[in-house]
Amino acid sequence: MTDLLDPAAFRAALQAWLGDNDLTPPDDHSLEGHLRQFARVQRALYDGGWSRYGWPEHAGGLGGPAVLRAIVGEEVVGRRLTEPGPYSMLEVLAPTMIDYASPQLAAEMVPRLLRGDEQWCQGFSEPGSGSDLASLTTRAVEKDGRWVINGQKVWTSFAQYSHRCILLTRTGDAGTPDHQAITAFFVDLDTPGITVRPLRTMHGVDEFCEVYFDDVVVDANRMLGNPGDGWRLAMDLLPYERSTCFWQRIAYLYSRFDALIEDVKGQGQSVDAELGEVYLALHTLRCRSLVTQQRLADGMKLGPDTSVDKVLLAGAEQLLYDTVRDLRPGTIELDDDEWRTEFLYSRAATIYGGTAEVQRNIIARRLLDLGKE
Repeated sequence: MTDLLDPAAFRAALQAWLGDNDLTPPDDHSLEGHLRQFARVQRALYDGGWSRYGWPEHAGGLGGPAVLRAIVGEEVVGRRLTEPGPYSMLEVLAPTMIDYASPQLAAEMVPRLLRGDEQWCQGFSEPGSGSDLASLTTRAVEKDGRWVINGQKVWTSFAQYSHRCILLTRTGDAGTPDHQAITAFFVDLDTPGITVRPLRTMHGVDEFCEVYFDDVVVDANRMLGNPGDGWRLAMDLLPYERSTCFWQRIAYLYSRFDALIEDVKGQGQSVDAELGEVYLALHTLRCRSLVTQQRLADGMKLGPDTSVDKVLLAGAEQLLYDTVRDLRPGTIELDDDEWRTEFLYSRAATIYGGTAEVQRNIIARRLLDLGKE
């Protein structure tokens, strides 16, 4: 085990294991099919011990630095054994549960997520409060020792396939400042009063959902932290969207870059400048993400600096698919294949996980101290 805690040794052993274990995905490109494959791969990785490294032992893990988790995701997604999307929920919500749930609840629930037995989702955004998270209106009211929740969430990824939701609500009275009036709960999605409605996006996938809460009763022991801790939880959670799980997304983009190179070679094109620009964007992104992984490994807490990672990811992703459009004329407009779907999805890269404008404002105000104007 000691040898495996070294990232290089860990990667080599994992590569050998993946070579000996056939996890080739079935020919099912639906969202449901992707999530089934993700669960299948996670179960194999968990049973083999691989997906338990990088997580604390008290939550079902085997210890070691968080970079080991990034290596697992990078190797698996780089081989196109799973899609990167489901990893975002795993890498964002599991650390949140470990940090904010009671030790008993975390020990019970986190292994279910790590092993792929369950899918979870994140109930933050609302129709009137996306980037302005502090203005959310979903409310939880205490009644007879339990909490009754009413409200609506939107852009909730994978909610229709999820078993649980980490949910932000408002609990303070009218005089409580917005940031101090937010409380988080861990909610079972089969609780009476919850309605999930998928939203079909322009790239033809119902990844996002609206979720309605009508007099949903939640036990007090499902509160994450204390009343009013929701804003702090959110601020701790959001940097994880731009850290470990980025390695999976970066690996995916590199695999698509390689596919583009093969396509271009097949057409006999000489486009070194265009492909070189994409490579530099991807390489810059990965180097920046590596710094973030090293900070995690050193026990440092992530913060507004991860907004730099998010801006670089959005730029690299959109540049890659803009280059596909330029080098394969008509593909995006006329062909019904992966390139078209992915190009359309890439348009959201500057929106999901925090818009590019918001990220640049964070960089300007909180990192460069440029003030509000």
